[in-house]
Amino acid sequence: MSTGALYAALAFALWGLFPLFFKQLAAVPAPQILAHRIVWSLAFVLLVLGVRRQWSWLLSLRHRPRVVGAFAVSGLLLATNWLTYIGAVNSGHVIDSSLGYFITPLVNVLLGFTVLHERPRPFQWAAVVLAACGVVWLTVLAGELPWIALVLAASFGAYGLMRKIAVLGPLEGLALETMLLAPLALLALLFWFAQGSTTFPMPDVAANAWLVASGPVTAVPLLLFAAGARRISLTTLGLMQYIGPTLQLALGVWLYHETFGSQRLLGFTLIWLGLALYSAEDWWASRQQNLLPAA
Repeated sequence: MSTGALYAALAFALWGLFPLFFKQLAAVPAPQILAHRIVWSLAFVLLVLGVRRQWSWLLSLRHRPRVVGAFAVSGLLLATNWLTYIGAVNSGHVIDSSLGYFITPLVNVLLGFTVLHERPRPFQWAAVVLAACGVVWLTVLAGELPWIALVLAASFGAYGLMRKIAVLGPLEGLALETMLLAPLALLALLFWFAQGSTTFPMPDVAANAWLVASGPVTAVPLLLFAAGARRISLTTLGLMQYIGPTLQLALGVWLYHETFGSQRLLGFTLIWLGLALYSAEDWWASRQQNLLPAA
């Protein structure tokens, strides 16, 4: 249990510290960072699969085109999420990106209701309403929808839904997703190179190293998360997921000095109240379920 909690906490903490990493690549256009992230993530997971000699799943895909199609969709959702996040961080919208991951659990409730026909409990609906009020307030305050947060929440929520019904594990799934995305990423990199607009390789060795490091930086938290998720309850995992956006919010406010006045705080507070209600209700339901006598 304690080992699982440590793995999960490390995964969420690393995700929360991602702005520190991507800020090092602020001079590189977001689409190029995305392409490198896909290519080097694939290289890293293939290395891990090679060390573990874990290839049998790949051979089985020859007769499972629907599985490949499903992972093509999840790969596009993942690429959308990555591109939006990178662009947000490097354009000074770290707080907006944290908002996206704060509301993702409540987006999951809506996706479960609309796609999986789950029946949210009354307090879960109340949590969604509170969060929606917060989003409406932030929209009125800014004069436009918080698109960055909504795209991040929708893409990651939909990605989580696809992976929930997937038949491959985290490592194999990421490998297949990046395999399907890699040809497009490589074509884009070759095009930029031919146009003379590529930023790789650069004379600055450190800048090249940051781009190459995007592979393990992407894969390692995912593997830690998978290892932690197998060892702790879903309720504990759900509560720990707020580590990431909390760290991002702290970085946006205190390190990057993004605007976060009292009026904006009100919108976030409504969303946090919704998350608190959602988490408390989920914990209570899990506790009541554990108290039921075994059949």
